Amino acid sequence: MQNIVVVQGADMDKRGIEQIEIFGPETLQEINARIEEDAARLGLSVEIFHSNSAGEVTAYLADLDQELLIAGIINPAGFTVMDTRIPDVIAAMSLPFYEVHGSNPASRGIVSNVLPNCRGCVWGFGYAGYGVAMRAIVEDQKLRADISGKV
Repeated sequence: MQNIVVVQGADMDKRGIEQIEIFGPETLQEINARIEEDAARLGLSVEIFHSNSAGEVTAYLADLDQELLIAGIINPAGFTVMDTRIPDVIAAMSLPFYEVHGSNPASRGIVSNVLPNCRGCVWGFGYAGYGVAMRAIVEDQKLRADISGKV
């Protein structure tokens, strides 16, 4: 199995409890359970981390053993527009990250500080965005394998 990491940002623990009309009815625990199930179906092993502290997320990212991972997914949630070191840490990594949001932040005038340092993003499709990001990771790995096999 190939290893990925999923980072759930600030206030993700409020999903399914607050602002259901924007973020949907699924709780963080339900979202994480679906991530684990879908990852296993795709042949991925996933570690999920959540914190409401930007400092903890920054430290977690900085301490990742990138040699053991093929990619990461981040839902920065409440950190999307905050001035944190999260984008800098992601930019310094050799690991590709994909940004995911269940809602469409742009529809609320939100511009992500994290996105410029990510390979891609999936916004506005609820939980399905995580599945799309994981499938993109798998496809990217296949493409890299094909390219390296032809060199």
